[in-house]
Amino acid sequence: MKQLQYILLAALLLFACTPNGGEEGGTTLSVSPVSLAFGNDDTSSKFVSVTTGSAWTASTSADWVHLQNASGSGNGSFTVSVDAYDGADERSASITVSIPDKSESVSVTQGASAGKLIPAPAAFDGKKRSNTTYQLLIYTFADSDGDGVGDFKGIQDKLDYLDGLGVTALWLSPAHPTSSYHAYDVNDYYSLNPLYAVGEKTSQKAEKDFKALIAAAHEKGIAIYMDYVLNHSGKNNPWFKEALSNPSSPYRDYYFISSNPSADYSKFPMLKGTTYQSGEWKTASGGSPTITITKTTDAEKTGSADWNLWLWKDGSEGKTVRFVKDGDSYYVIVALDGKYGFLLRKGSSDSDWTYRYGTDSGKSPVLGEPYVLSPMSDGGEVFFTGSGNYRIELSNVNVQTISYMGCFSDWMPDLNYGDVSQAENNACFQDLAASADKWIAMGVDGLRLDAVLHICGGINSYNNSSNRTLLKKWYDHCNASYHAAGHSDGNIFMVAEAWTDHNTEKLYYQSLTSCFEFEYGYKVRDMLNSGNAGDFAKEVAAYVSDHSAQRADAITSFFLSNHDQDRFGSNVGQNVAREKQAGAILLSGPGKPFIYQGEELGYWGTKSSGDENVRQPMAWDASLSNLAKYGLTLDKKDRTDYSMVTGDISVATQAADANSILNVYKTWSRLRNTYPALSSGVMTDAGTSGSIAMWYMTADSQKLLVIHNVASSQKTFNVSDSLDKPIAVLGSASASGSSLTLGPNSSAVFEL
Repeated sequence: MKQLQYILLAALLLFACTPNGGEEGGTTLSVSPVSLAFGNDDTSSKFVSVTTGSAWTASTSADWVHLQNASGSGNGSFTVSVDAYDGADERSASITVSIPDKSESVSVTQGASAGKLIPAPAAFDGKKRSNTTYQLLIYTFADSDGDGVGDFKGIQDKLDYLDGLGVTALWLSPAHPTSSYHAYDVNDYYSLNPLYAVGEKTSQKAEKDFKALIAAAHEKGIAIYMDYVLNHSGKNNPWFKEALSNPSSPYRDYYFISSNPSADYSKFPMLKGTTYQSGEWKTASGGSPTITITKTTDAEKTGSADWNLWLWKDGSEGKTVRFVKDGDSYYVIVALDGKYGFLLRKGSSDSDWTYRYGTDSGKSPVLGEPYVLSPMSDGGEVFFTGSGNYRIELSNVNVQTISYMGCFSDWMPDLNYGDVSQAENNACFQDLAASADKWIAMGVDGLRLDAVLHICGGINSYNNSSNRTLLKKWYDHCNASYHAAGHSDGNIFMVAEAWTDHNTEKLYYQSLTSCFEFEYGYKVRDMLNSGNAGDFAKEVAAYVSDHSAQRADAITSFFLSNHDQDRFGSNVGQNVAREKQAGAILLSGPGKPFIYQGEELGYWGTKSSGDENVRQPMAWDASLSNLAKYGLTLDKKDRTDYSMVTGDISVATQAADANSILNVYKTWSRLRNTYPALSSGVMTDAGTSGSIAMWYMTADSQKLLVIHNVASSQKTFNVSDSLDKPIAVLGSASASGSSLTLGPNSSAVFEL
């Protein structure tokens, strides 16, 4: 009995010492909507949804505001009603929703100018159906351990935020080990970046954290999509290193490697139908020279051979040490008195780094044992600690300059899958597919495929037909693995970056379930900047029907901007009204919307000011106390402009502001989660004209009318459909009979 008392006492002490009663880091609280408006005679009930992992209560000090079901535990909702009001002026009150360590407010107004539309959406039934994906950059989304790099645990800690935003999936930037900040140069497809782990910085710990993230996300109805790079690997991938150093290695067939690429180009089956582009081929040194270090009493000796060491004492400036050529062998004798680093080079000039050899093994040479070096374009220093004189012998110096295809960069060599008609029998394809199988079996729900246009060919010349053949084989393999992992309720989601015109992109649906529709974001941008809706509704509806014509299960992926483009905030001149309406347009149309990290906060940035400046870290609180100076290049060189990331734009500040961009996204996302006609309905034009973009969204018996005034001025016009059931309003809207007035960049949705 006494032992039980001790256990209970220890548990109580642990609970008392843990913030928020044992929930580490506190609990997120989100309410939606954050504002309610009632007409003078409107005594109907409206619903407020609460998203939290804690017990909560709702209260109001105004006696004309009435709450029902005003407390609960975990996600829930309560109803709000008001007394009839005969005043001429608008009256207002607030509702406070509280958990132990924080609170959120909901504004309530009653009484308005004649005809003001008072939205009354149906209650959210708790079933997330928005089909919305949030694109996040692992390295800048949330840093849970303060080391300057975002991590899987940080994402897991923010799942309540993402759930409150109404998303049903997360697209994560590449999670594999890499040599860059952006991670599109994959060094190992079978493991995860150790920097994304918390605690022990190993791939094994990163994998454990990733599994925990997947499980926690699934509990909230959020799928996980991995970014997969099929066009190229990283130059520091062991496959590529061995391919360069060993002509007989099977990995040489994983890449396009040649000593005469212009002559050999046509010999690569995967490049059929494309033309040789000299600028897309890079040079590297091939071979695997070997050194052997032994202790000696001989005096120091250097020579004048082309082979040399770039040698330096740890922390000191380096120097060139040339080998002595002795017949067919080379040697040098050097004196060491501590830890030294060196790189092997061939060349008569100290500035010649064409042939450069090092190692990425992290192991130092052992006295008397041959130590094989590999070609290096950077890094890869060899370290050795000694005291006294040492003889360094060099052998296996039959090396050559070879070329490899790297259409995007010399540090991203293109992958070779051989004859695409038989790609499933190709070793490189099988290796990549086996790596994807690992993550699918772990619980990953889908893949985003990078740069698919350029897989068969390069940037300036590629074969769309071959690409589609290869991608269909990839999709079929991964989909079979997805079903084998226990998914019997549908197919794997796979979306491709086919950055091209719509008529070319739509054909990729013959191979995959989805592609990003790049033309969509441009149309939203141009429509908002010009104030002219053009044929927006007809064109967007045509995108969807064109994709469905290619395959019955097509899913059109729409987005405003992404990590490779100028941010949408910059595209509309940082005009907050346009940014809000862009979010409403995206979430009130067809297809599968993608929201890019920070877009819901109004982030801006252009590629011309640096790639990192469209990938800024999230500002979570107004004081920026939890905003680390993220080392966006993994060597911690910070090249990001933080002037945009301020307290005013932070999540905490915008969450408390009923009129913020963030709350527009939350409100319209909740609407999309509530109404199947928005989340899975068919879009048809309802008479788009001038500055008014107007369409229907229909699913089964549910039909909605969506109207957006994209002009920067108020517009009044007649609508043939009923305006009796408004369910959403952005900006200002009023109606009188069939006449509807929308303020600048204002929107409304009606249930018909």
